[in-house]
Amino acid sequence: MATVVMDRGFAELLRQERAAAGSDRWDEVWEGTYMMTPLPNIEHQDIAGGLVSVIRQVVGRGQAIVLPGTNVSDRERGWEHNYRCPDVAVYLLGNAAKNCDTHWFGGPDFAVEIVSDDDRTREKISFYAKVGSQELLIVERDPWALELLRLSESALRSVGTSTLESQQILSSGTLPLTFRLVAGEDRPSILVTHTVDGKTWNV
Repeated sequence: MATVVMDRGFAELLRQERAAAGSDRWDEVWEGTYMMTPLPNIEHQDIAGGLVSVIRQVVGRGQAIVLPGTNVSDRERGWEHNYRCPDVAVYLLGNAAKNCDTHWFGGPDFAVEIVSDDDRTREKISFYAKVGSQELLIVERDPWALELLRLSESALRSVGTSTLESQQILSSGTLPLTFRLVAGEDRPSILVTHTVDGKTWNV
């Protein structure tokens, strides 16, 4: 359930309480509107951590900066008024985005959003396109599916969806990796394959 807080004093108190508790780690601001995002559960963190580990093995330091979440904005100054926090962000060497220490001014080459209840992931797509993100992998968990979007004519457009039924292979255009949803013991897994040496990982 979405809740709109009109009392500025109470809204500031909520923000302070979330900051003190560390609960604001994944909060975002959308054009001045503070968005209190759902805290990731263990499954969410396991997927994000697994993907970061794999990508770091493939494109290590010196080739890319691979982050388990970061602030991405469309502005260098005043970034706190408009930013999003992808679950995984990959900035390859040569990316034109500026590392401003607190945030990135510009989009990543590859980003991942793992969907949680009521997190409005789909509403972020136009923002990621606006800041020049090259690819976005969306991990749906109810029902399970992977969708890869790629920047084309200033918009992030779907290039394919992998489900347990289709098991379509999604090939990244920015990383030497493919992604496919496969059955697992306790939950579906993301089968990640290195396109150069064929090495695979189950995330």
